[in-house]
Amino acid sequence: MDYEQLIDKETWAFIRKTEEFYPPDATVMSIAEQRKTYDTMCRAFFQGYPEGVSVRDGDAQGVPIRIYEATANNETNAPNVEATVIYYHGGGFVVGGLDSHDDVCAEICDRTGLRVVSVDYRLCPENPHPAAFEDAWTALNYVSLTWPGVTVLVGDSAGGNLAAAVSHHARGKVPVAGQVLIYPGLGGDMTQGSYLTHAMAPMLTTEEVRFYHSVRHGTSAMPEDPTAAPLTDSNFAGLPRSVIVTAQCDPLADDGRMYCGRIQAAGGRAHWVEEPGLVHGYLRARSTVPRAKASFDRILVAISALSQENWPF
Repeated sequence: MDYEQLIDKETWAFIRKTEEFYPPDATVMSIAEQRKTYDTMCRAFFQGYPEGVSVRDGDAQGVPIRIYEATANNETNAPNVEATVIYYHGGGFVVGGLDSHDDVCAEICDRTGLRVVSVDYRLCPENPHPAAFEDAWTALNYVSLTWPGVTVLVGDSAGGNLAAAVSHHARGKVPVAGQVLIYPGLGGDMTQGSYLTHAMAPMLTTEEVRFYHSVRHGTSAMPEDPTAAPLTDSNFAGLPRSVIVTAQCDPLADDGRMYCGRIQAAGGRAHWVEEPGLVHGYLRARSTVPRAKASFDRILVAISALSQENWPF
């Protein structure tokens, strides 16, 4: 794959800056070292809080959360207190937390006027599956009781997996108006498709996907369990409106494409966007890479539409 042609110079600059803090061979480090290195990298990209956003930490029945709300002096978007976004962060179920995606959540709140609740689910290997899923599910139940109204689930990478898993599990139990999955890993077949075509992609390789999978499950085998791998579900009917955004240069790209197709085949509303020339983790490039900025703008439009229970696609 000729990434020199597919990826533009601005995205390459983002990749190089990322690698200065989080090297391509980071998975050979100890888990503690990976977390320390990842946290340092996230701080290097941190963009701060927009004016007009209040932030506080909370507790969702034992699960740490961070709550972002647009204040009355935020003139960009009037607060919509009837809708809440639940955000599940990425990090392969191994790294990340409330701080790693702090500014992303604050910007979603600022740009949409919606309340955002970020979830600090338990990480592997200390807490293997289903710990992260259980925390993600607990957070949804807490939000639905604390802020009744429209709920939209959003997640990137591992967080996209959790958002989808929760959406599947919530059917008939807790209302979910929509989900926005950003370069999610959904349990696709790692022996075909984009897992082969983009096996050596910058920012995430197929071997790294296998590593994170084995840390979470203790095996290389894919569990036939929708709470771990939503693509293994036998039923894709009754899911909320779904927007799936993938990066072209990412081994996970086909997971999003296949997931969208299965929802559509089951009669549901799903829309898939593959962002050309972008790589896994590009949310951190949303202020420096025009392609990433344009994608983030599209993501915000989707979140806003779903929060109003609209379907613009």
